[in-house]
Amino acid sequence: MDAVTDSKAALGEKARNFVSNTRKMLIDGKWVSSVSGKTFSTIDPATGSVITDVCEGDKEDIGLAVMAARRAFEDGPWVKMIPSHRERLLHRLADLIEENAEELAELEALDNGKNKAIAQAVDIGIAIETFRYMAGWPSKITGDVLPLSVPIAPDQDFFGYTLREPVGVIGQIIPWNFPLLMCAWKLAPALACGNTIVLKPAEETPLTALRLGELICEAGFPDGVVNIVPGYGHTAGAALTAHPEVDKIAFTGSTEVGKIIAREAADSMKKVSMELGGKSPAIIMPDADLEIAIPGAASAIMFNQGQVCCAGSRLYVPDNLYDAFLEGMTENISSLSIGSGLNPENMVNPLVSEIQLERVMNYIDIGRQEGASVVTGGKRRGDTGYFVEPTILAETSQDMKVVQEEIFGPVVCVQRYSDVSEIVKLANDTIYGLGASLWTRDVGNIVKIVPKIKAGTVWVNCHNILDVAMPFGGFKQSGYGRELGKEVLELYTQTKSVCIMA
Repeated sequence: MDAVTDSKAALGEKARNFVSNTRKMLIDGKWVSSVSGKTFSTIDPATGSVITDVCEGDKEDIGLAVMAARRAFEDGPWVKMIPSHRERLLHRLADLIEENAEELAELEALDNGKNKAIAQAVDIGIAIETFRYMAGWPSKITGDVLPLSVPIAPDQDFFGYTLREPVGVIGQIIPWNFPLLMCAWKLAPALACGNTIVLKPAEETPLTALRLGELICEAGFPDGVVNIVPGYGHTAGAALTAHPEVDKIAFTGSTEVGKIIAREAADSMKKVSMELGGKSPAIIMPDADLEIAIPGAASAIMFNQGQVCCAGSRLYVPDNLYDAFLEGMTENISSLSIGSGLNPENMVNPLVSEIQLERVMNYIDIGRQEGASVVTGGKRRGDTGYFVEPTILAETSQDMKVVQEEIFGPVVCVQRYSDVSEIVKLANDTIYGLGASLWTRDVGNIVKIVPKIKAGTVWVNCHNILDVAMPFGGFKQSGYGRELGKEVLELYTQTKSVCIMA
């Protein structure tokens, strides 16, 4: 039995059936092939073998999808739908995701490589909660009544108020590290606010987005409200960004690509929101509880193989704890089992692609050349699949590329410090500002240090903890706008002022 058959044999019947045929794209409520007839293969990261083929969207397909979304926004039943009906649809979709959670977790583990059990608990679990949380908002998006004082007509009565209206047609481009969860983070608030959508999933991991599209149709969303077009960034993504009928682009991905999208969107003055890269510091204070901090810092970087935008990839440890901390962390991560995510026993799984494998291994080589010490890991595991051993680079310094640039893999850079007064400067010495964590038992440290850290989220004695009610986004070159929480409504609504002369 070959490797790809082995992977598919580990799937349940529904997931196995889903990958047995070429997957089409969703445009205007119909599953269609690409105009060009082209397809691309999606790859199992654990084996390097083809899972299935997917129709490849291009400029023409994006055009059809955008116009379907425009018709649905302007003329379809969606625009007339009362808020409580949108709420019911979102709740129905959440229920369907929950009913199909195991299948979705299997598809995520197969396509992305991640641990199936973690995918079901985290990726699919939080996706369900995202749709349910956002389902509560359609009937609660309100404007304000304004007390007007019009100096040019003091004897005339005026009545002023604001409306919160949907933006329109939203182009959404999502990454490959949390495919279904990023679908939920993008789709749920945009739908709650009454927008229509063209979604481009990452070409590396399109399967759960397409399966979600089936559930969207099953839930009863009107045709054209959600359109899903797989394809490559330089073709489908670029066409979506440039299309004049797209009112807003919402992007999650690398800072480099985010800058390209921002420049392209500027030509038509599209609204843009972006959640981009990170190089998040995990700051160990001299009073930290090592029984909490060591496994916490290990999880901060090793979760999802370090393929997390807010991964704790820069670890700052004081002199008094350095040796004990390094020893404990080495023991922790070197004991993790490595293998296919379809086996829930394996806690370190493959990177998403051969390109990502080469990128991470290149950074490890750069770290060695710059003088970092490889304490553990540092090698590719096996010659099948895209596995990299959990890696600790010790004795790093601020000027190293591995400290300043996002690696996006299971590689942590450990740096010692001696002066607590310098730790904020070290933590902020980066172009990024997505996340940070502080490990301490002293409330005074929290009060003093947290306000000085330039990051969108600061965790204390934990890392990578997200909740649908808590806004998430970055400072500096980690992007702008906030996902989740009530703040996300700002991304998908616009304010209209109304002034009436009595």
